[in-house]
Amino acid sequence: MNKAVQDKLKPIFTISEDVEPLSEQLAGNKEHFVFLQKKNKVYAYVFLKDLGVDSWASPDITLKRLQSNAISLENVGILKPNNTITLPFIFWIMGEPIVLVKDESNKLIGYITREDMLVELFREENKNINLLKILLASIPMGMFVVDHERRVVNCNESGLRMIHSTLDKVMGIEAGSIFRKDHLEKVFSTGETLLNQIHITDEMGVLIDYSPIENSQGKVDGAVIIVQDLPMVKEMAMEIEFVKDLNQDLNAILSTIYDEILVVNEKGILLRHSENYISDFWKEDLKNIVGKNLLEMERNGVFTPSVARLVIEKGKKVSIVQETESGKKILAIGNPFFNDEGKLQRIIIASRDITENTKLKSELMQTKEISRKYKEELDSLRNKTEASKKIIYRSSKMEKIMIQIRKLAGFSSTVLVLGESGVGKELIAQAIHKEGNRSNRPYLTINCGAIPENLLESELFGYTKGAFTGADPNGKMGYFQQADGGILFLDEIGEIPTHLQVKLLRVLQQNEVVPVGGAQAIPVDVQIIAATNKDLGKMVEEGTFREDLFYRINVIPIYVPPLRERSEDVPLLAYHFLRKLNQQYGKNYHFTPDALSLLEVYTWPGNIRELQNLIERLFVTADDEVITANFVSQFLKFGNNGKTKPMVTGIIPLKEAQDHVEEQLISLAMEKYKTTTKAAIALGISQSAVSRKLHKISQRQKNH
Repeated sequence: MNKAVQDKLKPIFTISEDVEPLSEQLAGNKEHFVFLQKKNKVYAYVFLKDLGVDSWASPDITLKRLQSNAISLENVGILKPNNTITLPFIFWIMGEPIVLVKDESNKLIGYITREDMLVELFREENKNINLLKILLASIPMGMFVVDHERRVVNCNESGLRMIHSTLDKVMGIEAGSIFRKDHLEKVFSTGETLLNQIHITDEMGVLIDYSPIENSQGKVDGAVIIVQDLPMVKEMAMEIEFVKDLNQDLNAILSTIYDEILVVNEKGILLRHSENYISDFWKEDLKNIVGKNLLEMERNGVFTPSVARLVIEKGKKVSIVQETESGKKILAIGNPFFNDEGKLQRIIIASRDITENTKLKSELMQTKEISRKYKEELDSLRNKTEASKKIIYRSSKMEKIMIQIRKLAGFSSTVLVLGESGVGKELIAQAIHKEGNRSNRPYLTINCGAIPENLLESELFGYTKGAFTGADPNGKMGYFQQADGGILFLDEIGEIPTHLQVKLLRVLQQNEVVPVGGAQAIPVDVQIIAATNKDLGKMVEEGTFREDLFYRINVIPIYVPPLRERSEDVPLLAYHFLRKLNQQYGKNYHFTPDALSLLEVYTWPGNIRELQNLIERLFVTADDEVITANFVSQFLKFGNNGKTKPMVTGIIPLKEAQDHVEEQLISLAMEKYKTTTKAAIALGISQSAVSRKLHKISQRQKNH
């Protein structure tokens, strides 16, 4: 044991658990540790700091409290004469705040604090120095030891590598010149540990922990700085520069776009815009509107409706036609963009003046590019399955139907296809056949409403030889027998006569048919797909359709939504029909993007059949291969075309009557169409006129 250790040696201050009072035993202890003795054996120590009191004279100290905070001496490192200092010994003494010291006879003679012990090991010029260097070098994190003068007194190679420096440049210099001086001063002044401090300079990018080194009196006598390399920090800095460049590119792109482009956040606040904008629509420079909420501007009557609001409410793409005070028609399209969690993050609004027909050449190039993309999408859709070749769609509603059809592939359940006229119910039936396990078996279709009632029975069930006058002498197989093993599609099943419903029910229940004029039942294995555009539930209530038959065919109902409920399918269908006509007649007609957007806005009461007919009408009557929105708008009638005359029951002033009719019309239009733009289209007036009249009606109602 060297002299330095002997100088640092502190006496063992013991108190006996068997002697009272406790306060007298503790009196006079000036050190931070006391040792507990029981039956003349020292077995544990207590650190004053762990008790949360300032001195051993505190009245809060009790024997029970000492025992609950006692640390067994078995956990404490022991220093003996001629001890060999090893790495395990160093790690052992680092575990507790004190090291016990014994003499040659193994008698406990005192203790030394951990800090004093480690300092002596650092100072000793022998093999211990190498052991400590090995200890520092073995730590993968960088470590710098700072003394009370804030100077670096030791470090390891990992730390030097992380800060890109050398030992001769670091040793002895002020630590604040390398690391954050304010952080270091906070550790010395408060004794607190600072964790996870990011430090980025031109030379380094590291994560730093600052920890105080306290002496035996509890005062900060130095600090340990732990450094972790952060290669990602440099990458983040480079990524920030990349984002800045990307932002400049975005601004450059926005400045060259012909359309008006608005970027709006999920709350409706305008973030940025293109240099080109429609001055007739905005009453001030768009630069003054950046940062303002477009939804609030709509509520304040600056404009209506807000495309941003419609996108937020519906959570999908929205297209509307707006009108300026000067009468210009503006097509505004809002597209939502979602983050990885599916939450709305941005709305991109593109607006174009569709009253002008300038820049057709550039639009034609754009149209051809869009056509190419639609062609690729169509080809991709065709390759999904053989069944989907005839079904053109991109909407989620139709995708759900196709998924349901694929699920039906392994079953022969009866299917009821519901939907308005013209939505493609027969195509759905064909898809079920192609996808199912009966795809190689017969598929027959019969329209129950197109065949006279007196012939429908024989067509469905067949007849025997001589069944009725004029019958085939050899008899005839009905549709059920012809479709044996396959699928029979009963279109317009709501038109089937009541007396035949009973016979049809027997086929479904017993899987057998009795031909007209026959007496013997013939077994059949047929999957039934029925379709109707009628409300069979209501027909059951009215007694025109059997309830038992309804439940028998309504095993797997599939509702095909009308085109107005899946407007995103319209551009793809329009392109499909136009391409077929181009191929048939050797032409090269194209829609402009505005024309497709206008078709998407229309409600299509006749569904796909109406759309197909309109595309052919546009194809035949167009003077130019480029079909524009202006040309399309001539063939679309927005709103209700039905006209009814208002009923007049008494004489009132003409002006009062006009105001009364106008108020009713405006109110009815707003109730039905919800937005002033759609109401204006239905009423044949401008959107601004509807807004003004609504305001006037509101004021009149308040006055009354």
